[in-house]
Amino acid sequence: MKQAHSSPLIIGLTGSIAMGKSTVAAMFEDEGVPVFDADAAVHILQGPGGLLVDDIEAAFPGTTGTTGVDRQKLGAAVLGNKQELAKLEAIVHPAVGAMRSAFLADNADKDIIVFDIPLLFEKGGHQSVDYIVVVSAPADQQRARALSRHGMTVEKFENILKLQTPDAEKRAKADAVIDTGQPVAETRRQVEALIKKLRDSLAVLNK
Repeated sequence: MKQAHSSPLIIGLTGSIAMGKSTVAAMFEDEGVPVFDADAAVHILQGPGGLLVDDIEAAFPGTTGTTGVDRQKLGAAVLGNKQELAKLEAIVHPAVGAMRSAFLADNADKDIIVFDIPLLFEKGGHQSVDYIVVVSAPADQQRARALSRHGMTVEKFENILKLQTPDAEKRAKADAVIDTGQPVAETRRQVEALIKKLRDSLAVLNK
């Protein structure tokens, strides 16, 4: 927990594929905590008329169209190829960072905000947040959820896992872990309890 300060407490929310991070992010929003969704920002930037569509087409010819970036084609172009992935990240990350800075400025008066960042540890984002929350579930549930998604294959799932910090390592580095391997109501209870704990701590720090 950071010391008393006028700016919001920044929660870094993360979790491996199919762990339920989006569900937990929505629960934070339900409790009045603003959430910056990095994936949603990427969709905007890569969607119809998106700021990055032309740059991505130039770097990866044939991966865009009238609806913006074709995520399947772009994914095929970079998945498993570290050099191509780094090229894409060099285009995307600065633009997402600018949107995140604007979000922070827009919510400067809030007590708590959330940065929902899938690759929080992998890209060093954990160093710029105040409190880390990892969303986790048993591996068998994670696998079943992932493979039920449209277009997901075992090979694709395993390649994605290779790019992500192992779940056990994320949990070990977390300030709090939210368990989604149980009824949704229980997960929500955990989120509500965490928010109350953080707000109570901030109240004490800011006295």
